Amino acid sequence: MSDAAPVQSASPAPTAEPPAPPVNPRVYRFVVDVTYLPVLLSGMHLEVHGREHVPPPGTPLVVAANHVSGIDPFLVARALPPGRYLQFMAKKELFLPVIGHIIRAGGSFPVDRSGNDLGAVRTSLRVLKAGGTVGIFPQGTRGGAEMQGGVALIAAKGRAPILPAGISRAGKRWIIRFGPPISPRGGIKAITAELGAVLAELSVPPGQPLPPAGYTAP
Repeated sequence: MSDAAPVQSASPAPTAEPPAPPVNPRVYRFVVDVTYLPVLLSGMHLEVHGREHVPPPGTPLVVAANHVSGIDPFLVARALPPGRYLQFMAKKELFLPVIGHIIRAGGSFPVDRSGNDLGAVRTSLRVLKAGGTVGIFPQGTRGGAEMQGGVALIAAKGRAPILPAGISRAGKRWIIRFGPPISPRGGIKAITAELGAVLAELSVPPGQPLPPAGYTAP
């Protein structure tokens, strides 16, 4: 009888989780500055309200904004306090050979809007796990009429508060209004409904009448 120890089959090594998309601060700042030039050249300026509601850098945060123009992501990024690098879910069609490289260097990542993109969700959660800031348009497209539940789902799984950001335009002003963070606890439908109501209010320029109940932010 052999005294040799029985040979155990080796279990497969766990697959390492890929890191969160990195942010190149220089590229990020360059993109934010360059995309602001058309605003300046058109004689407009950015007005920011509620910056005190933004949690300190280094903590996970989901920024949810209404969507009115192609420069929305850059305006929200510019409105955030220093140290917060906004990593947006950007439609995959933008990731062309040159522009896509710049977008990735700025920390954003692609999402397939034709269906439930689980890869984009997992990437969002890795950003939050690293204490980063994920940016999402809950309406999906510019002027979308219906709030999607993806923001609440990602916030709940990433244990991150949701910072509502209302975008509007009045005269020569682009206006960003941040509201108090919304807790990720409470159920997907309830959080989505609360976020929709808050964004509808924040997307109205200060001093203008509030929208009627049931109104959806443009």
